[in-house]
Amino acid sequence: MERLVECVPNFSEGQNEAVIKEITDAIQAVEGVELLDTDMGGDTNRTVVTIIGSPKAVAEGAFQGIKKASEVIDMRKHTGAHPRMGATDVCPFVPVSGVDMDECVEISKQVAERVGSELGISVFLYENSATKKERRNLATIRSGEYEGMAEKLTSDEWRPDYGPQELNESAGVTAIGAREFLIAYNINLNTTDRTYANEVAYEIRERGRWKREGNIEPFYYKGDIVNFEEGKYPDGNSDFVASSFEELEEYYKKNSGKDLRARYKSLGMDPDNLIGKPVYKDGRFTHVKGIGWVIPEYSRAQISMNLTNFNIAAIHDVYDAAVEECNKRGIAVTGSEIVGLVPYEALRRAAEHYLKKMGKSPGMPVPDLLETAIQSLGLRDVGDFNPEDKVLGMPKQDGELVNRVTYDFVDEVSRDTAAPGGGSVAALAGALGVSLGTMVANLSASKAGFEGHHEELNRIATNGQKIKDSLVKGVDEDTSAFDKVIDAMRMPKDSDADKEARSKAMQEGYKIATNVPLDTVRSCRDALKLCADISEIMADEMASDVGSGSLMAYAGAKAAAYNVRINLKSIEDGQYCEDTNSKLTELLTECENLNNTVSEKVSGTL
Repeated sequence: MERLVECVPNFSEGQNEAVIKEITDAIQAVEGVELLDTDMGGDTNRTVVTIIGSPKAVAEGAFQGIKKASEVIDMRKHTGAHPRMGATDVCPFVPVSGVDMDECVEISKQVAERVGSELGISVFLYENSATKKERRNLATIRSGEYEGMAEKLTSDEWRPDYGPQELNESAGVTAIGAREFLIAYNINLNTTDRTYANEVAYEIRERGRWKREGNIEPFYYKGDIVNFEEGKYPDGNSDFVASSFEELEEYYKKNSGKDLRARYKSLGMDPDNLIGKPVYKDGRFTHVKGIGWVIPEYSRAQISMNLTNFNIAAIHDVYDAAVEECNKRGIAVTGSEIVGLVPYEALRRAAEHYLKKMGKSPGMPVPDLLETAIQSLGLRDVGDFNPEDKVLGMPKQDGELVNRVTYDFVDEVSRDTAAPGGGSVAALAGALGVSLGTMVANLSASKAGFEGHHEELNRIATNGQKIKDSLVKGVDEDTSAFDKVIDAMRMPKDSDADKEARSKAMQEGYKIATNVPLDTVRSCRDALKLCADISEIMADEMASDVGSGSLMAYAGAKAAAYNVRINLKSIEDGQYCEDTNSKLTELLTECENLNNTVSEKVSGTL
């Protein structure tokens, strides 16, 4: 999986395009950074820039953007409707694929340290990077805005995490942190009445709604608002009424696991002064903000949401909840819409969810998984949805060879060139073998009589896709590895120093050319384990496919072993050769035993 981090720096300039171009040019000058979007706001005098790339590249790109912003934006002259405190107001890092939140937190700290020490800008860490609970919320950090920062920084409470305690008058103050990916998500309804959209939005969103009683069906808002009274503290989510707020706190904690005091504070209400104030009913999801709209161009009402943590508020769960709430009110969901980009992982989980509901295996190729998610969520309801344009972190096989059709590949193998050769063919054989085993698992998962094996079949199929992808990757890796040996052979050998450098490069190349087919043997072993597992469950009519898959994987292992051994003959490192031979012997013994096991099972059915 490609390692990708998104970064969304906000710059305090939204009117001068030339200034923003200087900033984005500085960011794009960093190799490996892709500029996804530049959203300038004239009224707010603020620009939101979205970039993506490897962790190292994005960290450097963000720093260069912050540096350039400090040079071309003067906060002493800045005005704007949006709250702001610095030339770079906020800079969050977001994990997309192959990177977790902890790594993004570390990236944010590294960039923050550089901004503080190299640029002399005060930096507060926020969200998941925050060093203090009260600094998690960006609005709290930003309170007082630029004009109040000089005085704010003098207090011990607001000593910056990095950089000087004195205000950089030109660049201001910057907040840097790590947060989850925000998915802008809309659900479309078969009505133009905004009332329905708000009804459902209020039920789903984290903020929830006022608790009501009386005539609440089908429209909850028609009921009477329930208020706190002296000696009467109703729970928003049940019929329980406490005699004190403390008693209500305890009940709420026991039933929800959450902090009621913090809940009311987040709503802008004083928990110690609630008499006469409305009781709040929790929404169904945390990390969801939502409201109802009517979109004239679509001729329908829409629930407009931000999913601020799709790991907790999964897109498919939110969609299903909206369908459920709409059904209660006699309306229907027609589909949904993703505004901007969405991580592949969010759609993969959605596909897995709906495939399981269908009684099908989630161990499907990436294009099939994406299409399942797209159709199940109705993502083409109001417009086109092209995964290539909309999905971040999508697994790809970028190798030149693997993207060729079969005839092109076999023609290339047959030509008078050393590569692609046996190593690439061995990897392909293993990939074909494990694909057959995976096919049997996927077919069996939806067949009658296999109800008791669904979990095992799904595990086998999902694992099979991973093994297949690893082996397919090896098709190109083997060729690339041998190319390193050829490159070393072409190095000059005029002087003793040249000869030494050439010899060293050749030795390194041969080790790489040995390790790649050794990995192929290992993956073929995993493929054989999969075939052995499915042979315990398979229907008799599928035995030939399982047997063929096992034979292909075993052939791939044996063929890759030839490549390991022929390259070892050219390696001078005796200990390396001994260790590699030992590993290879152990792997081949495993492969042989597994293939024999499958062969016996298959033969017993024929």
